[in-house]
Order: sequence, then C-alpha cells, then structure tokens
Amino acid sequence: PGRVRRLVLEASGSPYGFGGSTGLDGRPVADDFAGSGGGTANPDFCKALAAGDRGEEPTSPRTTLRSFYVAPGFTFDPELEEKYLDGMLRTSVGDDVYPGDLTRSDNWPGVAPGTTGMNNALSPKYLDQSGFADLERVPPVLWIRGDSDQIVSDVSMFDLAQLGRLGAVPGYPGEDVFPAQPMVSQLRAVLEAAGGELTELVYEGCGHSPHLERPERFAADVREFLRR
Repeated sequence: PGRVRRLVLEASGSPYGFGGSTGLDGRPVADDFAGSGGGTANPDFCKALAAGDRGEEPTSPRTTLRSFYVAPGFTFDPELEEKYLDGMLRTSVGDDVYPGDLTRSDNWPGVAPGTTGMNNALSPKYLDQSGFADLERVPPVLWIRGDSDQIVSDVSMFDLAQLGRLGAVPGYPGEDVFPAQPMVSQLRAVLEAAGGELTELVYEGCGHSPHLERPERFAADVREFLRR
C-alpha cells in the first residue's frame, strides 16, 4: 500500500469476485459458490473464440465486442475493431486458461467453481479484495465507470442470476433463493468503508470501456486526478 500514491479504477468488478455472491458484504449465495467459476462462460462463445471466428453470429467474439464491451450505439473504427478482435482471438481456451474447469453442483444453476483457469480466479471462492477497507493507509481513489455497463453492473448480463431472472437460463429458483449480484454496490460499499478520498465518475451513455468510448474525457480525468 505504501507504494501506491493514487489508485485509478476503470469499470472495476466487485471486490467479491464475479457471480455467486449477494448483499453488500458479498456473502455466497450457495455454500459451494454455485453460479461462479469456469462453468459460467457461454460455451458457444468459447467454441467461437477457440476457432478464431471472425463472423457476426450472436455468440461470436465480434458480436460480443460490439454488444457488451461498449454501450449500445457505439461504433468502432473498422480498422481498430479488427485489431481488438485480433487480441480477443489470441485468448487461449481450455480448462487451464479461459474459462477454466468447473464442478457440478446440486444448487442452481448446476455449476460451481473448479480449480484452474481465469474464471475460477474471479470466483468469490478464491477472490476477496474487501480487505482494501482495512488498510491502515488508503490512497485516494478515482473510480470511472459507464452508466450503461452491461458486464459490471447490479444487473449484469454476464451474471447467471440476472440471466435467470430474464428467462435466459432455465430453472431459475427466484430472487429469494438466488438474487443477482449487486456488483457496483458491493464495490462502492468497500471503497466507502475504507474511509479515504473517493471520486466516482459515471459517464452517461457509456459501457464497459470508458477509455475507448470517451478517450479524451477519460484521459483528462485521469490526468487531473494524478496531478492533484
């Protein structure tokens, strides 16, 4: 902590990982952390990624980039879009990398974290960054996010609980059993509990990539914060 003078967060996820937790304290919905980990990734997207798919099918990397990494209505420069797609397609796919392995669960949605790979590293079973609030010295924090972020949200379109609420994942047991993860609210609770200087900037009409969607404003806001 002593080496960090100021901290910039962009579209940051919950300190309690991705999926499978509820409440501002990030308590697990199920004892096996069901609803998080390697089994939560869309298998069709993973297949398309592994195949180097450059098409425009609903679960293709290109459509995912256009539909979820930015707000609706944002249009990539064609040349830049190809470069971003090149980067996505360099992702290694498998149990040891993305998305990781899984464990079958008796709890909805039927999958719990495994032990290897990226999505398991993001499961609340293994990831808990709430200790930030307990630091003796908390650096000033600039938190920039878009109000139309569909990935990190209290109603994330990548949270199986939210997809279950919408009928996209079958067998949803209801909000009283498996509520959606309040990702933004969880992060804000930890940052506020830390008691340091917090600046939260919410860009209107912006998605998960403020530096791409609002590059000039993003650069100016970060520059001003770092110069304080």
